[in-house]
Amino acid sequence: KGCINVHSSLLPKYRGAAPIHWAVLNGDRETGVTIMHMAHDLDAGDIIAQAATPIDPDETVVALHDRLAVLVADIAAGTATRTPQEHGKATLAPMLSRELSPMDWSRPARALHNQVRGLVPWPAAVTELGGNRCKVFSASVLGATTSAAPGTILAAGKEGIQVACGGGTVLRIDELQADGGKRMKAADYLRGHPIPVG
Repeated sequence: KGCINVHSSLLPKYRGAAPIHWAVLNGDRETGVTIMHMAHDLDAGDIIAQAATPIDPDETVVALHDRLAVLVADIAAGTATRTPQEHGKATLAPMLSRELSPMDWSRPARALHNQVRGLVPWPAAVTELGGNRCKVFSASVLGATTSAAPGTILAAGKEGIQVACGGGTVLRIDELQADGGKRMKAADYLRGHPIPVG
């Protein structure tokens, strides 16, 4: 029946090493699994079957990976058809690196939220809080708006750390890990590392 491969995207979108991460990083609303015949070019073989699934706006890469793992197709009968990919629509999903980690607070809160959930658990989104470098593992987009400059701490307490983002949007850091520390809720981190508002 030839050599086949299972790929975690709806090809031709996201050919490459990190298709699940890039779907989350780009804020896609849908992804899926493609079973394809292997070809010489990267993830360019004919499609045997595809299964799609929506992406929850708060779903992390880890959770999405586990859901995609169960989207499979039965090809044992050997009757599957071949559908060539539309190569002109191909996009790449390159390997992740720490260069993707720094959070740019001039970006909208939704883009930063996608960065956080798309880089869990590695390499993780990274920012500096009160002089300490921290990995951010969980965050929430708030409905509030602000006129404060991006990167300004708007609130820091039991509800987490609220930060002004681009376009007047607000992101709340819910879970983080300082260099040399352990992963914890932002409220717990603040008990030992208070951060002034403003």
